[in-house]
Amino acid sequence: MNKKYLKNIELDKIVEMAVERAVCDEAKQMLLQEAPYTRPDDVRQVLSQTDALASHLLKNGNPRISSCGGASNSVSRAAKGGVLSMAELLAVSGALRNFSALASWFGPGEGISTPVDDLFFAITPQPTLEKAIPEAILSDTEMADTASDELYSLRRKIRVAEGSIRDKLDSVIKNQNNSKYLQEAVVSIRNGRFVVPVKAEHRNEIGGVIHDVSSSGGTLFVEPTAVVEANAKILQLRNQEQAEIERILGEFSEQVAGIAPFFEVSYSAMLEVDKRIAKAELGLAMNGVCPKVNDAQGFSLVKARHPLISKDVVVPVDITLGENYDTMIITGPNTGGKTVSLKTAGLLCTMAQLGYLIPAHDSSTVCVFGQILVDIGDEQSIEQSLSTFSGHMKNITEILRVVDDKSLVLLDELGAGTDPAEGAALAIAVIERLRATGARIMATTHYAELKMFALDTPGVQNAGSEFDIETLRPTYRLVVGVPGRSNAFLISEKLGIPESVIESARAHMSNEQRRFETVLTQLEDLKLEFKEQQDEIERLKYTATHQLEAAQKQRDALIRQGEEELAQARQKAKALADDVQNKAYRLMDEIKQIEKQQRTSNAQKAQRAREIARKDAEDLLQRAAKGETSTPKTFVPLKAAAPGQEVYMPEMDKLATVITGPDKAGLVEIRMGAIKTKVPLAKLSAAPKLQKTEKKPRRMRGAASPTPAAQQTTGIRTPQMEINLLGKTVNEALLETDQFIDAAVISGLTPLYIIHGRGTGALRSAIQQHLRSNKSVKSFRLGQYGEGEDGVTVVELK
Repeated sequence: MNKKYLKNIELDKIVEMAVERAVCDEAKQMLLQEAPYTRPDDVRQVLSQTDALASHLLKNGNPRISSCGGASNSVSRAAKGGVLSMAELLAVSGALRNFSALASWFGPGEGISTPVDDLFFAITPQPTLEKAIPEAILSDTEMADTASDELYSLRRKIRVAEGSIRDKLDSVIKNQNNSKYLQEAVVSIRNGRFVVPVKAEHRNEIGGVIHDVSSSGGTLFVEPTAVVEANAKILQLRNQEQAEIERILGEFSEQVAGIAPFFEVSYSAMLEVDKRIAKAELGLAMNGVCPKVNDAQGFSLVKARHPLISKDVVVPVDITLGENYDTMIITGPNTGGKTVSLKTAGLLCTMAQLGYLIPAHDSSTVCVFGQILVDIGDEQSIEQSLSTFSGHMKNITEILRVVDDKSLVLLDELGAGTDPAEGAALAIAVIERLRATGARIMATTHYAELKMFALDTPGVQNAGSEFDIETLRPTYRLVVGVPGRSNAFLISEKLGIPESVIESARAHMSNEQRRFETVLTQLEDLKLEFKEQQDEIERLKYTATHQLEAAQKQRDALIRQGEEELAQARQKAKALADDVQNKAYRLMDEIKQIEKQQRTSNAQKAQRAREIARKDAEDLLQRAAKGETSTPKTFVPLKAAAPGQEVYMPEMDKLATVITGPDKAGLVEIRMGAIKTKVPLAKLSAAPKLQKTEKKPRRMRGAASPTPAAQQTTGIRTPQMEINLLGKTVNEALLETDQFIDAAVISGLTPLYIIHGRGTGALRSAIQQHLRSNKSVKSFRLGQYGEGEDGVTVVELK
């Protein structure tokens, strides 16, 4: 496209605004030299990329990148074997930092592809080299001591040597004998060597080498003989230092050359990203949107705003061209916004073709023009030299030469600057010639002939700029379908021109002109009436739409409420069913546990009976062996038993309490300790009266072992009083504990020692919690010293 025409619609100002937002100098040059895309697919691609980056800017803010001009050239030179300077390496490091910053700013993504993925995936960070260069190079002219061990050692030696020289020179200048020979007592440096200022007349008093002379010749800068050798050593060390710096720069240059292929791709992608981010920032600043791109030669700009006019004062306009008509004739008063409408259409279409977001409604549609041809010659134009008729004709001649069916032609005040009749005829002829090529045309004019041409010609549409007669100010609104009026008579009358002059002017108008003005006035009135009706319709439509939306929201809310209540009811029903089911399962488990305990209790009773029988048999055998005779005990059976009565069981030598009297089978339910059982009434007798226990003689050595009751009385701990639960699970331990306590109740043993160990304490806690609910247990405690301490629980039975 011709840059002159693009400058006429002020595209250069938009580009400058984007350039100010770019960071890299190369990206700024790319923005200045960029030409509009001429293929719809390319325009869609660049617009989508700008829009995606605008979304990233809103989400993540601006990426922290810096200018790194010349880095690409430096890398190319390193790839050819060149050694880079410290400044060049720092520029390369800056570019590498930009790579990392952009990769981090864009992020890994959320699994959703974006139009800029390829640009960011082409950027390859080099974190190792990016960190190493600034650690070794402090500035364009200074390398860090830590760049290498050798450099650190050399600089340390230089500092030591310089300190030694300064000490020697201090002794020279502080010597009382030398002070009269010196110009002043200072040490300076000339040609890299330490010198002292000696008066010229005392040159032979201080031996050494002269390195410089003052401009007056009165002062000689002498290197004393005492430090000549030391200065020479420093010079040698500095040469070694420079050689080491060159070696380090060579190593870094080799590393840069190794990443050259990746760097060039990443650098190009970085510049493209920088350029597009500048466009995205500008789009956000002007509240721009990404328009749709039409393949046909037509556009529709909805609520379009000129980007160079303040958002607070600009009036949005709707401009459509290329769908129902290919030519628009804009008329109206001066300063009514006709030229602004031309520039807005051309500028926004060109911005879209460059990938800029446009300040318009997001329903706007643009198309792709091969060229935009412009002839704007009023005071708003940048090219003031084209304001004369000859200048207009020169531009139109060039436009007629290059126009084609892919062109958008913008003509301001077509045919102005000459005889009105000839100018109007020429304007109509030019428009007809342009239409014949298939171009899209927008033209502004004051000629009534062009208004009539638009009314009579299919494909040509009138449009007018509104003007408020009361305030004598334009509204800047563009009304399509109705030609605008210049309103010269009304404006003149408002400004104070006598009415007689106005009437005389009307008399000079032809009948056709008066009829045309009358028609325009009627159209204006109809337009206002139609606009009021349209506004009322829009208001009613808006109200109806919002009422419908409110009703739909209320309906949806009621549906959601019903669904939520139904879901809650179902959830409650399910919870109730689950609760009933869980209770049934727990009840079945309890029944199974009771049956298990009952089976276990019966087995314990049988086992206990067998133990008692075995012990009785052993006692009889022992007595028989000693020659003792057993006199069977005699008892008087009970004939009746009442609940709560204390009875005696001779067979077991135990007292019991009657729970229920004899049943039909003669069985009596009794409680003996923690055991409940049924026995025949005939096996019970009345409880003997309590008798004082006779004091037993002291058992001598070799006497028989004491009974369990005697063991309890004497406090002797026997194996029968212990149970070892180490290694048992909680359930196994609780079951064995119950069996152990029941057996102890029957045997009359107390206290009992339950060995559970220390461990985590879980088994001890479970056993002690279980003991609290056992009715046979009187109390319990942890063992004391000698009893097992907290690894044993001591139980006292009732």
